[in-house]
Amino acid sequence: MLIFYDKEAPKKSANLSVNSDLLKQARNLKINLSATLEHALAQQVKKAAKENWLKDNKQALQTLNELAEENGLFSDPYKKF
Repeated sequence: MLIFYDKEAPKKSANLSVNSDLLKQARNLKINLSATLEHALAQQVKKAAKENWLKDNKQALQTLNELAEENGLFSDPYKKF
């Protein structure tokens, strides 16, 4: 798995607002709020970074696909499908 942030970086406090009933239920179920938020943020950061990369590299990917379409790939003679 590609690591896209420093997992050893120090923790930092953050103030945020959460639905009070959801917070109450999470606490009753002994859900680790920090770990849950960190996991959710990591997923969102990874998703946004991927979308940004695809947007930033859209032209290059399109050009590569056009070159492959016009000229084929080096591996074409070895394909068995």
